[in-house]
Amino acid sequence: MNIAEVLLQRAAELGENVAIVDVHRNDIHRNRDRCLSFRELDSATASVADQMRRAGLQPGDGVLLVHPVSAELYAVLIALFRLGCVAIFLDPSAGRAHVERCCAIFPPKAIFGSLRALLLRCTIPALRHVPKAFCFGWFPGSQRLELRTHTAATISREVFSVVSEAPALVTFTSGSTGQPKAALRTHAFLLAQHRALEASLALQPGKRDLTTLPIFLLANLASGVSSILPDADLRSPGKIAAGPVLAQIERHKIETTSASPAFISRLVDECERSGIAMPSLSSVFMGGAPVFPGLLRKAKQFCPHAEITAVYGSTEAEPMAEIALSDISSEDFNAMEQGKGLLTGRPVSSISLRVIREQWGEPISPLDARTFEQLTMACGVPGEIVVLGSHVLPGYLKREGDAETKFEVDGARWHRTGDLGYIDPTGRLWLLGRCNGKIQDSRGSLYPFAVECAAMQTPGIRRAALAAVDGRRVLAIESTESLSPDDILRSLSWAQLDEVVLLDHVPVDKRHNAKVDYIALFRKLKRANNRRRTLR
Repeated sequence: MNIAEVLLQRAAELGENVAIVDVHRNDIHRNRDRCLSFRELDSATASVADQMRRAGLQPGDGVLLVHPVSAELYAVLIALFRLGCVAIFLDPSAGRAHVERCCAIFPPKAIFGSLRALLLRCTIPALRHVPKAFCFGWFPGSQRLELRTHTAATISREVFSVVSEAPALVTFTSGSTGQPKAALRTHAFLLAQHRALEASLALQPGKRDLTTLPIFLLANLASGVSSILPDADLRSPGKIAAGPVLAQIERHKIETTSASPAFISRLVDECERSGIAMPSLSSVFMGGAPVFPGLLRKAKQFCPHAEITAVYGSTEAEPMAEIALSDISSEDFNAMEQGKGLLTGRPVSSISLRVIREQWGEPISPLDARTFEQLTMACGVPGEIVVLGSHVLPGYLKREGDAETKFEVDGARWHRTGDLGYIDPTGRLWLLGRCNGKIQDSRGSLYPFAVECAAMQTPGIRRAALAAVDGRRVLAIESTESLSPDDILRSLSWAQLDEVVLLDHVPVDKRHNAKVDYIALFRKLKRANNRRRTLR
């Protein structure tokens, strides 16, 4: 079944209900809200699909999307599904080499982008060699698309029939080598992911959601939820101007949102600064990066009527587990403060999750069920987190990265998350950090999240990150207040740290601005250590 058929059904059922709201920017309607109903979105996607079909796109063609989050982006995305084409997303800010590599893995037949994005074709050969280009506007060598919400009777509303395993969407992730890997989602996968998100996020027709990620917007459309696109540059969620987004939440009486912790942090920091709140929100879901207790509590302070929930997931499996702030007891908070790790809740019902003996970096040969059970760790014993489910990516394009992250048990393919954790006696998952971030020395094992989660319970610590530098246990701290490294060392005496280093900024990932970039951190600490040695 084509994922676009589900969206078409919603258009027939919900008609004039609002599907997407964005802030429209052009010379005529600058900074005005633009609303597309489900009927108008259906007409727009049919029109865009017709324009692209006439330009020569064929089922199976890959189309690279490099465009800011907007109604146009989603109209093109759904149009591609209707045509049986494959939508490709990559991050141009990752650099020319990254773009070249991604285009080599899955060569696009066309590119759709903003005028600024199409300028990249002048500087990046891989983009210059893409045969076709589309944009809303005028650009030399490209075809201009029009977002028509009232289509002519001559335009076909047909949705191309695809087999369930036909590719629909390609995104790129990086493995331990740093090389991009193509995460290919089929139509069946997207439908399974929609069902998992619908259950996890309690999506209901008529709700108004502030939507920050494409996958969540697709789930919203399939569930009849109205999606309000943030008035913000989502390429850097940790740097957004929060004021316009808070104004949207108030103006549209938004009820729910799912976003990166960095995005929510910007909103609540602005609430604290300006003395306002977000009373209309009834549900706040945070995921895509670790969600630490301090942010959960702060979000509740400024979203007084909302259920605050942390979601554990990844590119390959979204969602995996979740926990609401209201389900975290004082004993749980104490345990996190004492180095037990980051509580992330029970696995979602649509997934199988196990903790197995840690062997990250070593391929796992096919297993039978009995051998697999022997690898599974007992309650409370740390190990490597693995998952299985219909919305768990079974492999990467061209199998690049499969040996590192996949293994089979009686023919069923499991995914290795690369995360460490353990299951407590009540069946809840506690995260301990990345497998390659564990410190193993003469003093024993030390897990990143055990230390970082405990440290971040200290007021004024914005971010904490653990690293081993020249055989020493070093904790980097980014703070909003003046703190004493010696006081932090004493409060974390159980971790046997060698040093606490205060940094202006702990490096984070480019996508979510919330995950510690441990490679960049190590380099930063190493350089600082070398400078100190030189001065002695």
